[in-house]
Amino acid sequence: MSVLPERYTVTAALPYANGPVHIGHLAGVYLPADIYVRYLRSAGRDVKFICGSDEHGVPITIRAQKEGVTPQQVVDKYHALIRDSFKDFNVSFDVYSRTSSATHAEVSSGFFTKLNDAGQFIEQTTQQYFDEKAQQFLADRYIVGTCPNCGNENAYGDQCERCGTSLSPTELINPRSMLSGAQPVLRDTKHWFLPLDQYEPWLREWIIEGHKSDWKTNVYGQCKSWIDQGLHPRAVTRDLDWGVPVPVPGAEGKVLYVWFDAPIGYISATKEAFPHEWELYWKDAGSKLVHFIGKDNIVFHCIIFPVMLKAHGEFILPDNVPANEFLNLEGDKISTSRNWAVWLHEYLADFPGQADVLRYVLCANAPETKDNDFTWKDFQARNNNELVATLGNFVNRAAVLTHKFFEGKVPELGELTPIEQDAFAQLSEFPAKVGELIENYRFRDALAEVINLARLGNKYLAETQPWHLIKTDAVRTGTVLNVSLQIAAALAPLLEPFLPESAQKLAAMLNIELGNWTSAGRPDALAAGHQLQEAALLFAKIEDAVVETQVQKLLDTKKENQLANTPVTPAKDDVSFDDFGQMDLRIGTITAAEKVAKTKKLLKLTVDLGLEERTIVSGIAEYFIPEALIGQQVQVLLNLAPREIKGIKSQGMLLMAENADGSLALMQPSVPVRNGSSVA
Repeated sequence: MSVLPERYTVTAALPYANGPVHIGHLAGVYLPADIYVRYLRSAGRDVKFICGSDEHGVPITIRAQKEGVTPQQVVDKYHALIRDSFKDFNVSFDVYSRTSSATHAEVSSGFFTKLNDAGQFIEQTTQQYFDEKAQQFLADRYIVGTCPNCGNENAYGDQCERCGTSLSPTELINPRSMLSGAQPVLRDTKHWFLPLDQYEPWLREWIIEGHKSDWKTNVYGQCKSWIDQGLHPRAVTRDLDWGVPVPVPGAEGKVLYVWFDAPIGYISATKEAFPHEWELYWKDAGSKLVHFIGKDNIVFHCIIFPVMLKAHGEFILPDNVPANEFLNLEGDKISTSRNWAVWLHEYLADFPGQADVLRYVLCANAPETKDNDFTWKDFQARNNNELVATLGNFVNRAAVLTHKFFEGKVPELGELTPIEQDAFAQLSEFPAKVGELIENYRFRDALAEVINLARLGNKYLAETQPWHLIKTDAVRTGTVLNVSLQIAAALAPLLEPFLPESAQKLAAMLNIELGNWTSAGRPDALAAGHQLQEAALLFAKIEDAVVETQVQKLLDTKKENQLANTPVTPAKDDVSFDDFGQMDLRIGTITAAEKVAKTKKLLKLTVDLGLEERTIVSGIAEYFIPEALIGQQVQVLLNLAPREIKGIKSQGMLLMAENADGSLALMQPSVPVRNGSSVA
C-alpha cells in the first residue's frame, strides 16, 4: 500500500487578467481542481489550494492602450471579476492572489537572481523590431503586417488569426508598429535565456522514464514530442515596461517574460497567504505538488517550470499535471475575441442560484481525454433527466414519504431481507470507489458513480414500493425508508466535492452535519427517531423556452461575427468632380408615411424639403415602421429624374446605409438643420 503524502500543494493555472472567465476555463481547469481539493479535505488530508490572476504580458498593455487606461486599471478590473466568478461557483481556493503584488515581485526577482548568480542563464544579443517614432522595442503582438501564408493584412507578429499560421515578426510582409503605424527597424537587444537543451537528459529520465505510467496520455505524449524534437534556449526577459523589472544592472526597460514570472506566482501566492509555513508546501519532500491546467499550458508546467525549479535547486517538482483538453461550445471552438462563450458571471445572472447545475454538466461532460462539446440542449437534458429525475427525485421521495408516514422521524430498522443486505453492501463500496477515481483524476467517472448511488436508491424504492407497503406492513415500510435515508445520508458527503451547495441543502434537509469521506456509506448514519427537516426540491426542471433564449443569444453572436467579417463592398470607379457636383443632395423632414398597398417593401413618404413637399416611394418597409419615420430628418437626392412606381409618381431618393445583412439605416444630420439645407 502506497504511503500518503504528508501534505498536498494543489495549483490551478493562473487565469489571464485580460477578460472574464468562461465555461471552458471552469470545465478544463478550475472545476476538476476544486473537486480534487474538496475530496482531499473531506478525507482529512492537509492541502493548500493556490491560484491567482496572471497580470503581466503584452495583451494587457494592448488592451490598456485601446481603452485609454493603464495596465494596472485593466488587471484590477478583471482580477475582481474573475475572483468573484470563482467565488460564486464555490471554487474553494485557500488563496487567490495576483502577480502584480509586491510579494510576487520580490519572490520572482529573487528566483531570477538566484538562477542568474548561479550561471543558469545564457546572455545573448539578438535583433528585434524597434519603433523609432515611439522609441521602444516591439513585442510580437505590437507588430502587424501581411501574412505570407494567406495575405491577411492584419496578421500579428506571432500568429495570423485568419489562417492560424504561427509566425515570427520578420516573416511579416510590410510590418508596421501598432503604437505609431510606422515601419519598425531591426536593432540589437540583449536578453537572458534559459538553456532548456542542457536539461534534455534530465527531462528524459524524469518524464519519459519516470512518469510514463502515471501521467495522463495526452500530457505524457505532448511532453515526449517536445523532448524528442529537441529543446532550445528560451528567453526569460522582454523589452517592455509592464511586468517585473529584470533585477540586474544594465537591464533597464526590460521585464521578466510573463511565462517565466507567472508560474512563480504559485509560490509567491503561497508565501503571501502562509508566510510562516509556505516552505513546507514547496520545499519539503513530504509534500505532493499537483498542477491543474489546460492542454495549452502543458509545456510550461511539465517542461519549462520544472526546469526552473530544478535549476533553482530548493523546490519540489510536480508529482502530476492532469491537464484536460478543450471544451467547445455548440460545435465551435470557444473564442473570447469572437464572444463565442458562456461567461460565468453572465450564466449566474440568467440562472441565479444554479451554480451547481453548471458544475454538474461541465464535470459530466468534462474534456478529460479529448475535446468535448457543451450544448444548451445537453445542459437541459442532464439537468432534467439526471439531477431532477434521478438524484433529486430519490432524495425527495425518501424525505417526503418519511414525513407522510412517520412524522418526519427516521423509522426503526427492522429485519433485513436479502434486498436490504445487498443495498447496504453496495452502499459501503461507494466511498472507496468514488475516492479512488478522484485520486486518479477521473472526475467524470467519479461523478457518474455518485449518480449511480442515487440510482441504487431509486431502484430500491421501486422494488419495495413503500407507498403501497404502508397499507399492509408499517414495520417493513419503516425498514425500507430507514435504508433509503441511509443512502441519502451517504450522498451528502460524496456529492460535496462536485455540488457543494446541493450537498449542503441535502444535509440541511436530513438535519445532519455534512460529514466527511470516512463517515460516508455507513448503514447507521441516521439514528432511529432522528428528526428530518421539511423536504425541499434540490433541483428545478429547466423549460424549453429558457434554453431557446440561450441558443438565440449564441445565434445572435454568430450573426454579429459573420457581419463583422463580411468584406466591405469594393469602391466603384472614380467620377469627376463635375459629375459629382451635378447631384443635388438636400436635408428634408418626413411629414407622412404609409405602406404602398399590395407590396411588402414599399413605403410612400411625404418629405418637406424647404422649397416644397415631395412624394418619394422607397423600398424600406421591411426595416421601418411608417409611424416611427414621421418627424425624422433624412438626406434626399433631389434631382433624380421622377419615375412612376405602383402608380405613384416618386420625385427623389432617400440616402440609406446598408449593413452586410441587408438591413438599412437612415443617413441623418447629427443635429437638426433647416429643411432644404444642402449636403456639401
